[in-house]
Amino acid sequence: MVKEDSNVLDLFLKIGLDEKTAKNTLANNKVTTNLTAVIHEAAVIDGCDRAVGNLLYTVATKFPANALNHRPTLLQYIVSTKIKTPAQLEAAFAFLASTASENLKAHDFEEACGVGVEVSKEDIERAVSEVFEEKKTNILEQRYRINVGELFGHVRKKLPWADPKVVKEVVDLKLYKLLGERTAADNEKPVKKKKEKPAKTEDKAKVEETSAPKQSEEELNPYLIFPTPEENYKVHTEIYFSDRPVLRACNSKELLEKHLKVTGGKVLTRFPPEPNGFLHIGHAKAMFVDFGLAKERGGGCYLRFDDTNPEAEKKEYIDHIKEIVGWMGWEPFKITYTSDYFQDLYELAVELIRRGHAYVDHQFTPHPHAGDKWCIYPSYDYAHCIVDSLENITHSLCTLEFETRRASYYWLLDALGLYQPFVWEYSRLNVSNTVMSKRKLNRLVTENWVDGWDDPRLMTLAGLRRRGVTSTAINAFVRGIGITRSDSSMIQLSRLEYHIREELNKTAARTLVVLNPLKVVITNIEAGLVMDLDAKKWPEAPADDASSFYKVPFSRVVYIERTDFRLKDSKDYYGLAPGKSVLLRYAYPIKCTDVILADDKETVLEIRAEYDPSKTIKPKGVLHWVAEPSPGVDPLKVEVRLFDRLFCSENPAELDDWLGDLSPESKVVIQNAYAVPSVSKATLGDKFQFERLGYFAVDKDSTSEKLVFNRTVTLRDNYAKGGK
Repeated sequence: MVKEDSNVLDLFLKIGLDEKTAKNTLANNKVTTNLTAVIHEAAVIDGCDRAVGNLLYTVATKFPANALNHRPTLLQYIVSTKIKTPAQLEAAFAFLASTASENLKAHDFEEACGVGVEVSKEDIERAVSEVFEEKKTNILEQRYRINVGELFGHVRKKLPWADPKVVKEVVDLKLYKLLGERTAADNEKPVKKKKEKPAKTEDKAKVEETSAPKQSEEELNPYLIFPTPEENYKVHTEIYFSDRPVLRACNSKELLEKHLKVTGGKVLTRFPPEPNGFLHIGHAKAMFVDFGLAKERGGGCYLRFDDTNPEAEKKEYIDHIKEIVGWMGWEPFKITYTSDYFQDLYELAVELIRRGHAYVDHQFTPHPHAGDKWCIYPSYDYAHCIVDSLENITHSLCTLEFETRRASYYWLLDALGLYQPFVWEYSRLNVSNTVMSKRKLNRLVTENWVDGWDDPRLMTLAGLRRRGVTSTAINAFVRGIGITRSDSSMIQLSRLEYHIREELNKTAARTLVVLNPLKVVITNIEAGLVMDLDAKKWPEAPADDASSFYKVPFSRVVYIERTDFRLKDSKDYYGLAPGKSVLLRYAYPIKCTDVILADDKETVLEIRAEYDPSKTIKPKGVLHWVAEPSPGVDPLKVEVRLFDRLFCSENPAELDDWLGDLSPESKVVIQNAYAVPSVSKATLGDKFQFERLGYFAVDKDSTSEKLVFNRTVTLRDNYAKGGK
């Protein structure tokens, strides 16, 4: 049994491990012992850079057991940053494994590990350009169906010690510059052609030359990388021990046949969130992988609550997760709880304890699902693999930080003689200008830095939904990223915004709202006259479809955006200025004839203008506007909340003072914006494009007296202009 040691935990935190990883590490006796020894051998008990700490963690979990006498030497290379990338470290492991306990030849070792080789971004860009030039024909033919992994491989051959994150960034950007945005055709499955008669022998070479290039299977179907349940007899992983032979974990023929008989050969996955907070966009990727694979293969996906830590779990979170999974478009095969299996886990723990190698996490805390029946709870490493097996999960899919648990996962199932699911890890989703650690999210919420778990500035799914983002846009974003094992470079927020715009451009009705109103009196319109004009809900609205239009009043007093008026005109300015004309959208051209200024002679109080009822003037500038619906009556007042990036830095999680990086401009509230009368009919969740301003959604804070709108995203499309 393992009891959390605060001193050891502090030691792990000092080398840059996040709190959850550090605590989970403590649950594994072997890794805890190894990592503690590694930290002391490396002489970094007072802490070190996170990048160094990550390499030390890898040494603690993967160092070849037959070369332990060389571990201190390797650690000195790491601490001195002579070895600083995962690729170098893997090369070091391979070299040391072959050297074993023999004398280490420093020159050969350094050469094998790329010590002293510096690869600049310019070197990477040059190598990528060379590869793209060599493969340009194939890339242009296959577009985004090209096997990107092969491109990486060619770059790696040229520059084996290049930083894989930088390589991915450069390749992605190069692809985008060459091909532009991914089209619908890039995601379509190829049309199957009718079988043709076999070609004659003399024609075969010609047929092979002229046939279309083979498309990347992963691009056509991201789930094709996963094996079938019938193939789950192969060795999953090799587990090394210092005192016994290597364990090659795999299912026996009998275990696999028993499993297939129970499942009927269907794919069964699981989405296993811990109910200790609201789900975020990283969980959207996990759902896409788990539920998506099961759906694509005609199987089922369990929604399993990993409820083994009652101190942090609440029914509120359980209810939220159930609801948000449905909103994301997924339907669980069955909803289960790890606590449902506590009796099974207890009995298996007793058996392991008898054998002298079990651990149980002590908590004398009431459980939100199981009540106070149990006074002990299983740790994640103990429960996860066993429940996977008991539920006959075929594919146990998780993010890369769990890769270090493979050995304990399969060792435990092997020790108990239980069926072993296929385990595969994929890169986690990291989005710029935000944090997705539940610990950090919890601080933001509980310390009132934001307005709850569904604050529209957060990357929680509840926050995104409240902001006006749809589940289909989120799933399109996740699908576009793909399912890979690359080490999860930072995805720019603008990439998500691109998918949001793509959908809302097709589904959000247009309307007119003025955020910062400036009064314009049209002096040649008769007082009391109100004209009802037709405005388009959609850009391509057919003239004969009345449902595609809405009415807007046009009267003597209209309001434009204060930013659409200047006292001094210029050639590159298309707004209104003294003596200049603009077109009011869906209405008439107006010309500024006079300006009423405040006593400071700078602040504009009111504009006088004349309109051109014959529309003979053809001004270049087009403005949105809102008019008085009847004489002396203000337009409809609405509250508009302008949301922007929550943090100033691209990766605030890396900052020591990450809370100090919160953007003061992430939320701007406009209390009294003006809207056209038809907006008054809007209800919770309705989405609009406020013309020239962006996309907005009705917020839950709306009342019968006043509507509240959240800005979902601006109209500007940074991603399509080269953002990653």
